[in-house]
Amino acid sequence: MITAITEGIVVTVEVTYQAEFSSPHQHHFVFTYKVSIENKSPFTIQLLRRKWEISDAGDIPKIVEGDGVIGQQPILEPGDSHHYVSGCNLKSGLGKMKGFYYMEKVLDGKIIEVAIPEFHLISPIFNN
Repeated sequence: MITAITEGIVVTVEVTYQAEFSSPHQHHFVFTYKVSIENKSPFTIQLLRRKWEISDAGDIPKIVEGDGVIGQQPILEPGDSHHYVSGCNLKSGLGKMKGFYYMEKVLDGKIIEVAIPEFHLISPIFNN
């Protein structure tokens, strides 16, 4: 697990390689990642957008942006948390992801850029 903290918003990511859905001989590597967002700040926030940079060894990094996460734009009161699982496919079996959530402080409408920590996507073929 890897963690980043921005203005009291704690983002933790845990990666799992999905061997049963991967086909290394066909250059298809599947990873899932579980994200936990904890609001340890004194203000209520809403997650509005996300921006990911996905690097696959040997390729130009891809930028993926969109509203919310998995179709949701959760509101987190102080002390609340939100968890979700998503996935990523790579061609090489070796990559990394990082990014930002754009969150709004509900009280004053201020937008804050919350860091998603960089994490590595490494298939078992690289762990030998």
